[in-house]
Amino acid sequence: MKQYDVNAESGMLIRKPVSEVYEAIINPEITTRFWFTKSSGRLDEHRQVEWTWEMYQVSDTVTVLALEPGKKIKMQWDNRGAAKTVEWTFTPMDNDDTFIHVIEYGYKGNPEEILNQVRDSTGGFCWVLAGLKAWLEHGIELNLVGDRFPKGL
Repeated sequence: MKQYDVNAESGMLIRKPVSEVYEAIINPEITTRFWFTKSSGRLDEHRQVEWTWEMYQVSDTVTVLALEPGKKIKMQWDNRGAAKTVEWTFTPMDNDDTFIHVIEYGYKGNPEEILNQVRDSTGGFCWVLAGLKAWLEHGIELNLVGDRFPKGL
């Protein structure tokens, strides 16, 4: 299958220090407040963990390829049988704020399949970052990921 050089990406300013934003992605006790519902553990370099979205009865294996504390997370996940690489970068901003940027790449398939995957991933990361922002800045669980595909629709 041909691989195209396309990426899904999203970014968001979070009004919290880099250390807090970084911790929110690697620590499932925090991440489960805005993204997946279960994890087999923290993200640690060269470790595999399983993330579960109980509302969708879906799990995925995440392999941490590299961690640069407070700067970058590089991981690979199975993503329903089509492994992709995801990189998170954390940029310190004025006022102790953080710009978090996520990019996913490694798409394979025909152009229509790839377009659908990029669209779905870009949208998904937007929801994740919006939920992260609401949780870290305001302590609000918006349940954006869970409410994206409600039962019966």
